Amino acid sequence: MEAETIKSFRITLAEPKILKDSMQIVSELIQEANLKIKPDSIELTAMDPANVSMVILRLYSSMFAEYNVGQEMALGINLSNLKQVLKRSGPNDMLTMEFEEGRLRIKLAGATSRTFTLPLMDIEEKEAKIPELTFPLKVLTNSALISEAIQDIAIVSEATTFTVDSKMLSISGRGDTSNADIEIPAGENTKITAPNNKVTSKYSIEYLQKLVNGAKLSENVALEFNKDYPLRMQFKEEGKFDLAFILAPRVEDG
Repeated sequence: MEAETIKSFRITLAEPKILKDSMQIVSELIQEANLKIKPDSIELTAMDPANVSMVILRLYSSMFAEYNVGQEMALGINLSNLKQVLKRSGPNDMLTMEFEEGRLRIKLAGATSRTFTLPLMDIEEKEAKIPELTFPLKVLTNSALISEAIQDIAIVSEATTFTVDSKMLSISGRGDTSNADIEIPAGENTKITAPNNKVTSKYSIEYLQKLVNGAKLSENVALEFNKDYPLRMQFKEEGKFDLAFILAPRVEDG
């Protein structure tokens, strides 16, 4: 294959936080994956082992201080190992990633110079095809509001119900003895594009608690869903990164 002819690449980040945080978030759902190193971006698209959620990550070349990549190649890597190395980077470190002789080398240069070498894995490429989804609504709001709401619901329930109309996003949970309800009205910080009638769907709180960690990357989040239909949650910053999740709904029996 053409990608196998590539012998090396070198990319450098002056601020490693986005790479560090994004890998930490993704590793909560995916243990190992192929990182696609492309001439204009680093990409990862994968399903979690239970096939409940999909991660779609793009880190654009424009966010790097140096981005020397020829043709596309795939690096099979243990994300937990990569996360542990990236956690050792400080805010003022210069981070350089290189591929040579079948291994990934990560150099952190600050007050000291530290180099880590990680083995690569032969991960069978299961083509994680991004589904074509059509949504009747979209909510753009503050990611911290959604993160706090999910943590509130987690106190009482294992599932979260999202309800949206043109004026309000409601997030609720029902437990055996306790309930929680959060209302986020449309306004300056929350833009809702939705039909006047209410649209409701339910999702796993366990997964949502992992997805809302995307708030570490962006102050804003986009939510799209439909009744008994997947949820799409997206965090992005133009020219730097795009992190999206697709989460299967919880459909009640009967």
